[in-house]
Amino acid sequence: MEHLAELRSRLIKAILAIVAGAIIVFVFYDPIITWLAHPYFDLCRQQSSRCATQDKFLILGPLDGFNTRVKVSAYGGFVVALPVVLWQVWRFVTPGLHPKEKRYAVPFVLSSVALFAFGAAIAYVTLPYVFDFLIGYSGPGTAAFSPTTYVTFVTVYMVAFGIGFEFPVILVFLQLAGVVTPKRLAGWRRQAFVLVFVIAAVGTPSGDPYSLFALAIPMYIFYELAIVVGRVIERAKRKAAEREAASGGVPA
Repeated sequence: MEHLAELRSRLIKAILAIVAGAIIVFVFYDPIITWLAHPYFDLCRQQSSRCATQDKFLILGPLDGFNTRVKVSAYGGFVVALPVVLWQVWRFVTPGLHPKEKRYAVPFVLSSVALFAFGAAIAYVTLPYVFDFLIGYSGPGTAAFSPTTYVTFVTVYMVAFGIGFEFPVILVFLQLAGVVTPKRLAGWRRQAFVLVFVIAAVGTPSGDPYSLFALAIPMYIFYELAIVVGRVIERAKRKAAEREAASGGVPA
């Protein structure tokens, strides 16, 4: 019951942080939607014959504009509140960890936020190539996106990259918890290579080769880096155990 009460407390704090973030994004909606639409509008200006408009969306229904604002606010609120959400997640799982492992709380949160932001940034950079591919292979006709469909696609695309870039954090955490070892991960290299490309192909909404390689290659590099980090942690634990044994069982 105490654990359930703790879970409820952490969920409430995370939800309040998301709501506060959503309000902030709602207020600054105009510059945010302009920034999100920048890759698409730039492509349309360069290839005007392939787009119906060059600097605006087509609002097809009376609720499209407002629904887009609500969606951007909800998605953006989660992104803004991500450090708080991750902190609450960590605080919830720390009772099951050893005292030495609890010191990784701040690195866990900072690295998770940084990797998520890095993944979203990579996705944003590749958006012009993705739209060029999708519009170019869509057959005859001109592109005319509504704000709702565009924001949904871009958000899912960027979130997919952000979650994909959390891959090394998950692997390092599993090694800290003793679920897997660096040796076992190293033995799974071939399977991991195939699995990473499958995840990248299924996880991105566009299905184009640009997003596939832009997500799969960093994920596999992160897999190798996680093995290196795991070996460093394993070596540090071994040295700490040797020092403790040399000091007669008293932790250094």
